[in-house]
Amino acid sequence: MSLAPPARISVPTVLVTGAARRLGREIALALAAKGWRVAVHYRDSLDDATKTVADCAHLTGGAAAFRANLDDEMAVRGLLPTVVQALGHVDAVVNSASTFEHDTHATFSFAAMEKHMRSNAGAAIVLAQALHTHLSDRQQQAAPNAPAPAGAVVNLLDQKLWNQNPDFFSYTLSKAALEAANTMLALALSPLVRVVGVAPGLTLTSHLLSDAKFEALHKLSPLGRSSTAQDVASTVLFALQNQSITGTTLLVDGGQHLMRFERDFSLM
Repeated sequence: MSLAPPARISVPTVLVTGAARRLGREIALALAAKGWRVAVHYRDSLDDATKTVADCAHLTGGAAAFRANLDDEMAVRGLLPTVVQALGHVDAVVNSASTFEHDTHATFSFAAMEKHMRSNAGAAIVLAQALHTHLSDRQQQAAPNAPAPAGAVVNLLDQKLWNQNPDFFSYTLSKAALEAANTMLALALSPLVRVVGVAPGLTLTSHLLSDAKFEALHKLSPLGRSSTAQDVASTVLFALQNQSITGTTLLVDGGQHLMRFERDFSLM
């Protein structure tokens, strides 16, 4: 499914994982509004992905949806080349998709850890690797003395890493692994690819929280408010545009990481 115009290198193209719904969708729309052509990744939410594509295309004239199961390594390895084949080139990847299932030290299992690690850390690393390969190929094919392509990967993390509690044990481990990978990838993939983390606080509600409870928890920060979807999306845009940032994480949480929470927000 595609509403993409013919590929033009002058049009920046970004792959956003988990862009069919929730925070990934808000990021995709914000980037589209600033002129990015968006490859909308989804797993099962085809109807939502179709709507995101249409809304992004309305803003920029170009968007397309791509399905992949991020638990499946072969599917992940095929995702970015498929986007390149369809859209001509990719300049950035935003790893927003995330598995978020509850476990604790008492219920921890290898299976739970592997499930989170595969989709939350492994997929993001493979997509960063694939972007670097793609940009290297573009550099080799470029005319002599042409400027080197510059790419970026933005990994969505969590303020929870700086304010840990024992809830969502495997999820937290996977995000900690991805935060460590930020540093290693920033070193390994430079100078073609920058790697930046963005760590939101409590941003969107869920079925685990009533509206009143979400509003109360959202205010628990030194600034009296945590992050909004718009805050996170604008930070992702900043990370993509600022050519001097790599190997670090931008915390966008109203300062929630400075406070001590004994439980995860959803269980408070």
